[in-house]
Amino acid sequence: MIEPKLRAEILRLYHAERWPVGTIASQLGVHHTTVQRALVEDGVTDARRGKRPRVVDPYLPFILQTLERYPRLHASRLFEMVRQRGYTGRGDHFRHVVALYRPRRTAEAYLRLKTLPGEQAQVDWGHFGKLRVGQAERSLMAFVMVLSWSRQIVLRFFLGGHMASFLRGHVAAFEAWGGVPRVLLYDNLKSAVLERTGDAIRFHPTLVELSAHYRFEPRPVAVARGNEKGRVEAAIHYIRTSFFEARTFADIADLNAQALAWTREIADTRRCPEDRACSVAEAFARERDHLLPLPDWPFATDEHLEVSIRKTPYARFDGNDYSVPHTKVQRTLLVVASLDQVRILDGNEVVASHPRSFGRGDVVEDQAHIQALVTAKRQARQHRATDRLGHAAPSSGLMLVALAERGANLGSATAALLRLLDAFGAVELEAAIVEALATDAPHPHAVRLILDRRRRERGQPPALAIHLPDDPRVRDLSVRPHRLDDYDPSREDDHDDDTI
Repeated sequence: MIEPKLRAEILRLYHAERWPVGTIASQLGVHHTTVQRALVEDGVTDARRGKRPRVVDPYLPFILQTLERYPRLHASRLFEMVRQRGYTGRGDHFRHVVALYRPRRTAEAYLRLKTLPGEQAQVDWGHFGKLRVGQAERSLMAFVMVLSWSRQIVLRFFLGGHMASFLRGHVAAFEAWGGVPRVLLYDNLKSAVLERTGDAIRFHPTLVELSAHYRFEPRPVAVARGNEKGRVEAAIHYIRTSFFEARTFADIADLNAQALAWTREIADTRRCPEDRACSVAEAFARERDHLLPLPDWPFATDEHLEVSIRKTPYARFDGNDYSVPHTKVQRTLLVVASLDQVRILDGNEVVASHPRSFGRGDVVEDQAHIQALVTAKRQARQHRATDRLGHAAPSSGLMLVALAERGANLGSATAALLRLLDAFGAVELEAAIVEALATDAPHPHAVRLILDRRRRERGQPPALAIHLPDDPRVRDLSVRPHRLDDYDPSREDDHDDDTI
């Protein structure tokens, strides 16, 4: 843009002193195209009298026609178009020519928007980079709501701009103000507007529920009309420069605590643009009485998600696993999450409650759930062992009852009888148990002594324990016995008597 004083001097030298364009440019220290532009804008049709023809002159009618149809067409694209038509000039000079002849857009004037106290607030998200939480990298988003009259700011930071966080920001703002403005102005963000065709607007259904609960009117700004929500955009810029730059914080809770202190100590003490005689805090004190009253209870902002529990007792939510009782596997449960807590419900019953993690891939466990699963697994193994023993030696059940009456450890007794079953077989074990019960000696040691005695009476060697790995492929392997006659050293070999 040419300064008015420079434009006036160019026109004076050209019209009054009859200086040529080159002389004016050299004496005023500007480029000759600047002089030409000032003259063209003043209505001079030929500001190049006495100059030799330029390479671009034959193409000027095409350039002017194209710029008239497409006033915002880039000079680089127009340069390619004239090159295809035979232009041989340089690209940098061509850009100066396009800038000289491009139609000037008339700057749009805007009315200064005025609002009444308590009438309107403006809402928007601000993106403040990334924040690492454990193994996750989350977007750091600032929810900003500003009252249009007093300029009171509510600032809350969230890890992501999800709908649940959008709702929490609204509830926090209304609670902080102790009331609700009549109109909330939004940009056309997806949390507010799902679809828009001209004046036909489809709001997000959850936002409609929120507006019905608090009795405010949601109103989106016109497309490409950022000036209509200039107060919240100015507030986000103010937050970036006055609060966030060069700030350190431990976590998002610390950042929100610092943001709350900043709004009270810094943002609320600045002068109110609507009334420079008072501060923002003083203006808000006058505006508070014009806000709508709060409802009897706040809007519910917890996240709800149905999850399927598979074979392992964990519910997956927001990239993390939360333990549930092992009795809830192969079920569909409901996760209800706030910013601090994750609850898991089976119908109306809360079956698990955990602190919320904002990392990724974290496993959040209740040790009671894990211990209950371990105990159940041990009991299952014990039941399987008892069933195997009962099938092989039916009298073992009577022995276990007798051991229980004497206060013996049934687990160790079952394990000892299983070892005897593996070493001596089912028939021998059953006979030994029957004999032990008949002699009132219901104990695995007595059964072992009876088994060894029976082997000695049959002239058999003592049984040797064979330790096999706990692998069914080895433990249950069947080996076919072979005859040992071929290995008997006392057997006489057959030979021919006639051989010497």
